[in-house]
Order: sequence, then structure tokens, then C-alpha cells
Amino acid sequence: MKIEILGMGCPSCVKLEKNAGEAVKSAGIEAEIVKVSDMNKIMSYGVTRTPALVVDGHVKSSGQVLKADEIEKFFNQ
Repeated sequence: MKIEILGMGCPSCVKLEKNAGEAVKSAGIEAEIVKVSDMNKIMSYGVTRTPALVVDGHVKSSGQVLKADEIEKFFNQ
């Protein structure tokens, strides 16, 4: 599984990345967490508000900091 955190490094982006790591650990899965700060790459997903969470190429949220348990729900979809 590949999890991408889209954002320019603001505190909300950092928190979302931390929460994603906690979700992966809690779920006991193997996943690669990648931080994406390149604006062209962010825009290629159609995201206009960051931070955004992308799981396996699909945007799951944007403009909000999800908690670990909220992120974990996307792993089974």
C-alpha cells in the first residue's frame, strides 16, 4: 500500500503524516508513506486544499487533518 501526504510542510501536513504512521502501525499493515510537496504533483490529483491524503492513488480527503482511526478505515476499501 502506498500512502501519500500532499502538502507544503505546514503543521497540519506534518500532523496528518504522523497520524497516517500511527494508523499503519495500529492496523499492522505494511505501507509506504510518502510526503509530496511538489505543487504540480499535488495539482495532478485535483487537490486544491491541503493537507490531502491519497491511498493507492485515490484521494481520500483534502483540507482536513484526519485522526489515525479515520485513516485506518480507508485501508479496507
